[in-house]
Amino acid sequence: MRNNLIAIAIFSMLCWPSTAQQIEFEEYDLANGMHVILHQDNSAPVVTTSVMYHVGAKDENPERTGFAHFFEHLLFEGTENIERGEWFNIVSANGGSNNANTTADRTYYYEVFPSNNVELGLWMESERLLHPVINQIGVDTQNEVVKEEKRQRIDNSPYGALSYGIAVQPHLFKKHPYQFSVIGSMEHLDAATLEEFKAFNDKYYVPNNAVLVVAGDIDVPEVKKMINQYFGSIPKGAPIERGFAKEDPITEQITSTEYDSNIQIPALALCYRTPAMTERDSYVLNMIATYLSDGKTSKLYKTMVDENKSALQVFAFNRTMEDYSMYNIFALPLGDIPLEQLEKEIDMEIAKVQTELISESDFQKLQNKMENDFVNSNSSMSGIASSLATYYMLYDDTNLINSEIEIYRGITREDIKEVANKYLQKNQRLRLEYLPQPTNN
Repeated sequence: MRNNLIAIAIFSMLCWPSTAQQIEFEEYDLANGMHVILHQDNSAPVVTTSVMYHVGAKDENPERTGFAHFFEHLLFEGTENIERGEWFNIVSANGGSNNANTTADRTYYYEVFPSNNVELGLWMESERLLHPVINQIGVDTQNEVVKEEKRQRIDNSPYGALSYGIAVQPHLFKKHPYQFSVIGSMEHLDAATLEEFKAFNDKYYVPNNAVLVVAGDIDVPEVKKMINQYFGSIPKGAPIERGFAKEDPITEQITSTEYDSNIQIPALALCYRTPAMTERDSYVLNMIATYLSDGKTSKLYKTMVDENKSALQVFAFNRTMEDYSMYNIFALPLGDIPLEQLEKEIDMEIAKVQTELISESDFQKLQNKMENDFVNSNSSMSGIASSLATYYMLYDDTNLINSEIEIYRGITREDIKEVANKYLQKNQRLRLEYLPQPTNN
């Protein structure tokens, strides 16, 4: 979405704390089921107002994929009291910035304003929730916007289908809706009726499926009054029932090939289905990914890029999600190095983690890196607001904003070895060759 880059830069400088600190917050429920989290920090005249809805790509009808991401755009179209096309003008005219994003599990909207405009942010989010205008003009307009986004990020972008999971997820998930991409199918969006969009809004964009966060330079009693004024009377939605199919374990390596007309250098992807983001093992896998490929001193980079000069690039990451996660290793060969050699070198580094304890010095560096990342994630009001919403909605523990680092501190070298053996076996993965599209002679 569009945003005010100058305002973001100013707010970021104003909100950057020098050291880690305890994040104090208050949380409560409105009568309509909306959860509210307040964080007061009067050190800078900035406030972030955000709403996270518990709806993502996994909640969609398999014949209507892309709805959650579509609504990320559609709900900026306008409301009964905000004229179509005026949302961004109102925000920027009042010194603010805003944005939104969607994952497989949730959709998140936020505004950052000078603190004297906190009421404006609350009113706008209440308008989005209570009075959205969903009509054919808006649907048609945003349909073209989403199509252009897909063209830019995926269809015409090198490695787009790989980086956005489209080339990976259908192989790792056969039953669970994680098999579908967040951006979804353009054919599904084209076929959808206006009534289907309205029904999706009525089901998921309700106060009892949302968490409201207000973080920054606020007067808590006054903000509570505003929240009650703007959100308290919004009707509660029907209960949302969720029951997603469980995946069978992967017991034999899945082998596949995908083609991309935008690339000249092939890529190797080794991908594993891993546990939900809330599981302790998921935290261990985050550490393993950091150990293997985060920075130029990481094991895969040193071995494959620096020493062997076999890879142009290599990286690993654990893409955490609510029900399952995906541990991905991507590598690009240097020159004519075959993908089989990259696979061999990656497997050798994984085998070391599985058979040997990492060194004490490497372990300490790893712990320091995790702590630094944890601190940086809460280095601005917008970061704090996002963390509070995420920990409440997807982890069911808002105080993880303060205590999550203790999980990492409690992980041992033995845990790293054990988890690598548990999840990173060859017979539990997808081996994907991502190749240039053959030319027709």
